[in-house]
Amino acid sequence: MTVKRITKTNSKVATTAKKAAAPLPAKPVPQEQSESEDNTDNDESQEGEEQDASGADDEEQEASPEVSESKENMTFKDLGLMQPLVDACEQLKFKAPTEIQRESIPWSLQGRDIIGLAQTGSGKTAAFALPILQALWNNPSPMFACVMAPTRELAVQISETFESLGSTIGVRCCVIVGGMDMMAQSIALSKKPHIIVCTPGRLQDHLENTKGFSMRTLKYLVLDEADRLLDMDFGPIIDQILKVIPKERNTFLFSATMTTKVAKLQRASLNNPVKVEVATKYSTVSTLLQYYSFFPLKQKDSYLVYLLNELAGNSTIVFSRTCNDTQRITLLLRNLGFPAIPLHGQLSQEKRLGALNKFKSGNRNILVATDVASRGLDIPSVDIVLNYDLPNNSKDYIHRVGRTARAGRSGKSITFVTQYDVEVYQRIEQALSKKLIEFPIDKDGVMLLQERVAEAQRFAITELKEQHASRGKGGRGGNKRLFNQDDNDRDDDSVQAGGYRSKSGAARGNKGKKMRK
Repeated sequence: MTVKRITKTNSKVATTAKKAAAPLPAKPVPQEQSESEDNTDNDESQEGEEQDASGADDEEQEASPEVSESKENMTFKDLGLMQPLVDACEQLKFKAPTEIQRESIPWSLQGRDIIGLAQTGSGKTAAFALPILQALWNNPSPMFACVMAPTRELAVQISETFESLGSTIGVRCCVIVGGMDMMAQSIALSKKPHIIVCTPGRLQDHLENTKGFSMRTLKYLVLDEADRLLDMDFGPIIDQILKVIPKERNTFLFSATMTTKVAKLQRASLNNPVKVEVATKYSTVSTLLQYYSFFPLKQKDSYLVYLLNELAGNSTIVFSRTCNDTQRITLLLRNLGFPAIPLHGQLSQEKRLGALNKFKSGNRNILVATDVASRGLDIPSVDIVLNYDLPNNSKDYIHRVGRTARAGRSGKSITFVTQYDVEVYQRIEQALSKKLIEFPIDKDGVMLLQERVAEAQRFAITELKEQHASRGKGGRGGNKRLFNQDDNDRDDDSVQAGGYRSKSGAARGNKGKKMRK
């Protein structure tokens, strides 16, 4: 299959278009670490996969459709969007199209399939939502488009974006995700919404079990955060869904990286796509200041408390590796008077959405989260990202720090590095092709906090044990099992995808039909 490719450096908007300014080159990092077989970081194999995947498809290059304005001065109307959508963008304070929007929307409006590769915070959701809404206006029909997302929170956010952009044309959206009542979702589907935003596991449940539900009229399919969808074992389920939806459709695939898995999915689901690539692999925005802090493991909590004191008043996300640590850190910070709230995959869906809403509204300004919050979520005005635990690989690092410095705003990230994290940290620096700056810290000030932090740690551990004990006495026993086996956090929908289904995606007896409420 031939893939048309358009990149940041070679696309032509018009014969008089100005060339977009290139980012400053990052400083090279010397190859100083030794080869390792560390199972926690797969960057080297991922890089090879991504090179193979992109190289296999870069057979032909194609310029953008011609438009009347230069890139720097382009407006949403110049992209070919109708006036109601232009007005909606103005109401949402979208001042000008982002690069992924400038490059992909003209092709989408021409009816082409799209592979979009762009860094986080680049406006990918509007890049596929606006062309779909314009096509819906021209040809209104139920079950017009389906958007698949890897996490429930991202699905809710995408639906909100569609409703905001389509408010003037009366668009109806339906969110179909795990952790919510299937009967209520069945009723919502029976009302024939225009747009379905879903996680793959729950969508297949409805295709198999909800009477009268089908997607025979589907015109658009969007696979958002495709690399994460496939990392979470949704591949077999997506394959099953592709078999029951119309082959005559437009498909948009958006991803941060082009891995071998994504390339395989692209070949199976897209028809003669245009490849729009506006960011290099492992790139971050220029408005993001990235720091690290090196200290002994036993002082990790003290450094966290010191930094939160120094950065008081800022909206901060603290990323931890496991659900258990997320709960413990939240309790620790609350005992010290910080307005912290947890977000991880073992909370009920109601609590997860509640935590996000409190953080977005400013009711709480510290969100302690696992990687459930690292992908796709557009939380406005996040000032600081603290990597309490190093991510498993460089790709996850990019998505974590991408929660700040979004849509042209500035932001900071600080990564904690202990004596046990040096090798993984060096790999991240090598992937970024830059050395991070050490964040200035008053070590004497940290030492003064140790006694208070130690006392708060003891209270937090006691409270955490009480929470585990209360889970054991009643209520959600299944969640207790998952909560205690959470070396790495996974969204409940990925558990449904991997744990409750066979490789073919078929339900295993009654277990396939029984969903968590």
